[in-house]
Amino acid sequence: MSDVHKKGLDAELVREDLECCCLKDTFCQQCNGAACTIGFAKQCINNYIEKPQKEVPGGADNVPVVDFKAFDEVELGKAIVHILKECKDCKENHTEDCIINVIRNCYEVALFGDVHPYEGSAFQYLMYLKFQFPEKSALIAELYMS
Repeated sequence: MSDVHKKGLDAELVREDLECCCLKDTFCQQCNGAACTIGFAKQCINNYIEKPQKEVPGGADNVPVVDFKAFDEVELGKAIVHILKECKDCKENHTEDCIINVIRNCYEVALFGDVHPYEGSAFQYLMYLKFQFPEKSALIAELYMS
């Protein structure tokens, strides 16, 4: 398997989504960079843009999970849909440090408060969210299906 993502990754879309999720000066007096879940995802996508690689070494283990900042929940929902559509539904070939998985983990922490299991299937993931977070996942499922 090559280090470069098979079908590519729309890094500019991800970068735009991250900018929309961040409430910047509204809630933060200064950017905490990689100590923030969205800041960490920005760092990952910027590294990907500079040198495209499928894996973020140690990425899943380094997602900041104790970030209690407020983010734009509607934009986070849209961003999750976009990142799920970037996912290649790799199923048994899924890796935790895949750039797409790491960024999705950041969105999860920002929206749901923690990282959630992903088995390499967007459909299974949406069903999981529907069961665990019925209110927040409704918009995600609706957007994914449209």
